[in-house]
Amino acid sequence: MSFVFCADPLTPGRVDPHFAGQARAVREAGGTVALLDHDALLAGDVAGAVRRIPRDLGEVWYRGWMVPAGRYAELAVALAARGVTLHVSPAAYHAAHELPGWYAALAEVTPRSVWTPWEPGVVPTTEQAAALAAPLGGGPAVVKDYVKSRKHEWAEACFVPDLADAAHLRQVLARLVELQEDTLQGGLVVRRFEHFVRRDGRTVEARVWWVHGEPVLTGPHPDTPDLAAAPDLSAIAPLVAAFGHPFVTTDVALRDDGTWRVVELGDGQVSDLPSGLDPAALLARLA
Repeated sequence: MSFVFCADPLTPGRVDPHFAGQARAVREAGGTVALLDHDALLAGDVAGAVRRIPRDLGEVWYRGWMVPAGRYAELAVALAARGVTLHVSPAAYHAAHELPGWYAALAEVTPRSVWTPWEPGVVPTTEQAAALAAPLGGGPAVVKDYVKSRKHEWAEACFVPDLADAAHLRQVLARLVELQEDTLQGGLVVRRFEHFVRRDGRTVEARVWWVHGEPVLTGPHPDTPDLAAAPDLSAIAPLVAAFGHPFVTTDVALRDDGTWRVVELGDGQVSDLPSGLDPAALLARLA
């Protein structure tokens, strides 16, 4: 098995320390580790980003930091010119990485959502905010871009107590746009807020790893590595399998009515593995 990991920005000939344990597991299993310059890729220097990846390596999995969908497509082209193919195609990555790509497949098990394409730095008007959220009616909601939220700035850039207050919605969206700066990805999303079970003041949440539609590893969310959960995946599993992606994660949370809900789906290549989980079993399934 061959994996492309992000290189250490300070020591480009080594794996980024965040992924060192995973790279070690690959090598111990007899696999090949190649290095990608993530900073160069984000800067648009795709040729420089792949210069350490051997030619004719064949099919590879990427394990590293998030990559915007457009840059991932450029990476795939640059690798193909070197005889290297990503297991996850640009189209599949795009579908899993951004909410509009996966929402329809999981609509039954995830909060109702609406979205619109948006340019970084552009502040929405009150009228635009109201039009975006209109299909959801009133009530509480959360906002995010197509990939990430600002949940750590909950009150100012994430949570909206009542969508009927369009002026406040616009204020929260504007703050989201401001904080995301030029990293805002895809557009703006408004999601119906659902009440999840909390323990010690934190949401009971799990991250599930799926390889070719099968759940192969379940652990805590990386933000709460000490909160264990055993989610019921009976309603979720058929939908993830039908989505047809080779490698995804789902972050699932227990709603206060006892139902497990998908909070987020992501491409598994760029999903963080919680500390304390042995990567060997997951990497072996990818092989």
